[in-house]
Amino acid sequence: MTDSGAAYWGLHGAAGLFLRAPRPDGSPAVLLQHRAPWSHQGDTWGLPGGARDSHESAEEAAVREAHEEAGLEAGRLVVRKTVVTAAATASGRQWTYTTVIADAPEELETVPNRESAELRWVAEDDVAALPLHPGFAASWAELRAVAATIPLLQAEL
Repeated sequence: MTDSGAAYWGLHGAAGLFLRAPRPDGSPAVLLQHRAPWSHQGDTWGLPGGARDSHESAEEAAVREAHEEAGLEAGRLVVRKTVVTAAATASGRQWTYTTVIADAPEELETVPNRESAELRWVAEDDVAALPLHPGFAASWAELRAVAATIPLLQAEL
C-alpha cells in the first residue's frame, strides 16, 4: 500500500513488456493481454508483466513475466528502451512500474497462462479503443510516443 492508500504489486517494483512487431504491411502491432476476470483490474487489456524479484532488473522481470504469461522466448525479443510509467512512495520506499519497450521480428505465437483470458496482437492504432487497464491507459499516449521514436525492428533476429 502506498502512502496515499493505493495498492501496488511487488516489494521491489514491477515491470511490463510493451512488445511490438511488424504486421504484414509493416505497421506496428502491440501484444496485449486480456486480464482474467478474477485478477486485479480483471477483464481489461494491458501488458504482460508483474512484480520484480529482488535480484532482477526491470528488463529481466518484464521478459520473465512475458515468458510466464505469454510463452514468449527471450531470444526472440530485442529490448529497445525502458520507461518508468508509474511511481509511488510506500513506507518511505520508492516503488516504480517500468515499461520495457521491445521488438520481435514478427507477431510471435503466444501461449496464455491462467492470468490471461486472451493474448492478442493489436494494431497500434486500435489499442485505445479497447477497455484498458487503468495504469496502462494512463501511460498509453506516452508509451506510444516513445515507441514511435524508435524504428521498428523489421529484420529477422
